[in-house]
Amino acid sequence: MQFIQHTEGDMDGGLSLQSCDTPVPASSQVLVKVSAFAVNRADLLQRAGHYPPPKGESPILGLEVCGVIESVGSEVSGWQTGQRVCAIVSGGGYAEYVAIEASHLIAVPDMLSDAEAAGLSEVFLTAYQALRWVGELQNGQKALIHAGASGVGLAALQLCKLWDIATATTASSEAKLAACQQAGASILVNYKQADFVPAVKEQWPGGVNMVLDMVGGDYLNRNLKVLAMDGSVVYLAMMAGRFADKLDMALMLGKRASVKGTTLRNRDVDYKARLVAAFSKECLPAFTRGELKVPLDTVYCVSDVEQAHQQVLSNNTQGKVVIAW
Repeated sequence: MQFIQHTEGDMDGGLSLQSCDTPVPASSQVLVKVSAFAVNRADLLQRAGHYPPPKGESPILGLEVCGVIESVGSEVSGWQTGQRVCAIVSGGGYAEYVAIEASHLIAVPDMLSDAEAAGLSEVFLTAYQALRWVGELQNGQKALIHAGASGVGLAALQLCKLWDIATATTASSEAKLAACQQAGASILVNYKQADFVPAVKEQWPGGVNMVLDMVGGDYLNRNLKVLAMDGSVVYLAMMAGRFADKLDMALMLGKRASVKGTTLRNRDVDYKARLVAAFSKECLPAFTRGELKVPLDTVYCVSDVEQAHQQVLSNNTQGKVVIAW
């Protein structure tokens, strides 16, 4: 099979199309012929040498795919060859074939294209996990979603709208904020022009029940300032660097706040299976009803994978960047 080889540390020209053996699925896995895969910031971090795959997982880039089941393991039930599926993987997505735990598969709704389905799993499962399982956000509450025009941000805004959760968001341009508004955000802050703290507190003096943050840096104390009592700040990434500003302990203690960090890639097989099952039951029908949509930005052919990486690296996206074989 063909796959995209990367040179660790080379962020300009270190990608090439190579050949290797097709993976052999274990008894609990299926072999999927990949039609499209999505680009995530984690791929860029791994390419730069800062985010190695979990032990025992494929060193090939790629955390989510869409495709057709080619074969099923001896212990697999409920899935058949020829079915369209999408899934998160811990590595190996930038390849023509990938072996995936059957319990991690999501059946692709008929109305979704392969490109849309390729961009569904990582952002929606990440957002669902962060909002419901980690942040414990409840229907009817309020949330602040940073990087609202990112794939995870747009997925989170849509999920909040689905659950009647009012949202504020930050983004770097009016075009991105317009996309956030369409996804359900009611308070829009261009962080290059204004501080989100007074903007949020002016309209919601009581604060938000949860902040979803991919930025970090000097956002930490400002997040606490807009947080309601007993609220939580959930961190998914560190776009502003690995170190945050000095934590205001008085602010955190006074609000009985929780500051949490979470990742999905290094979760165990059972956790991911339970997450996929919960998301599929609660949210997958909303795609069929048109209440949830995959935030798709650009679709590239596999020969343009370097251009796709550079687009994500430049932060010039409104949703998912996908690559099709």
